[in-house]
Amino acid sequence: MKDYDLNLLAALDALLATGSVTAAAERVHLSTPAMSHALARIREVFGDPILVRAGRAMVPTARARALAEPVRRLLEEARALRAGADAQQWHTRERCFVLRAPDGYAVVFASALLRALQARMPRARLQLLPATYHDAAALREARIDVDVGTGLAADGETEAQVLSQQSLLGAARSGHPLLAGRLTLRRWAAARHVDVLLRPGERSAVGLALAERGLQRTVELAVPNAYAALLAAAQSDLVACVNERMVRGMAQPLGLQPFEVPLALAPQPVCMRWHRRHAADPAHAWLRACLAQVLSVAPVAPQVLPAWRSGAVQAGVANSGPA
Repeated sequence: MKDYDLNLLAALDALLATGSVTAAAERVHLSTPAMSHALARIREVFGDPILVRAGRAMVPTARARALAEPVRRLLEEARALRAGADAQQWHTRERCFVLRAPDGYAVVFASALLRALQARMPRARLQLLPATYHDAAALREARIDVDVGTGLAADGETEAQVLSQQSLLGAARSGHPLLAGRLTLRRWAAARHVDVLLRPGERSAVGLALAERGLQRTVELAVPNAYAALLAAAQSDLVACVNERMVRGMAQPLGLQPFEVPLALAPQPVCMRWHRRHAADPAHAWLRACLAQVLSVAPVAPQVLPAWRSGAVQAGVANSGPA
């Protein structure tokens, strides 16, 4: 078989659908002589008359009838490659997206993100990996689809988008003594603290900012993520200082009271980063759009209380005050 291109297949599809050179020409916006030339080329390529005269009409040969469905299917697939997924493809497409994000994002944002994603891709699934999942080549080798967080390393193979500016907010259990009266920097620094530290011996931004003012906190508990810090604060007289979106998202179900920290701290940009191979992928673009939507609005607080709040589990940090 000789070489041919998609334009020739489009002409063949029009000829088989209409049974007329003139009608086929109108269908694909060609002149009648151009369509006659295309029919001659099609006959040469397939080694078959394709359409033959039967009285005043033209009818397809057996070979042409056998080609009709495969040609139509090929053209539909080609159009989908060029134009992206249509509504039916979105509805039936199955895909599992893997995100790497700070611990706690799964608690606060995962359900909202899945709902937004499935609004167009009902059969999409999500897997969230913690930020502590260290795999430098994960984006490049497609083990994860998107990296979310602060301070993500940039390189020439990835693209990035800022999702929000992350500010820190204090949190303490309702009725905590710290929240009675005027909250000064010295009173706050003198409280018992829970801090978020990913690596042994590291100093947090809060600790460094206090040191510049000649102050320091008493950090009685260090945990690896913001959600654990909020749980500890909810069960004790420890106070937490974590990103604002986590505090506001979990304050109500955990019985926490947010408060402004009396310390000026520069907000950090929260970014998402992905490999360039996904730049033109419509499904991946939809995932990124959903991430931008969900992470740029106020989070919805989960309605299911942790087991310890219902009395099912009495464990963890001892509560030295009322819950």
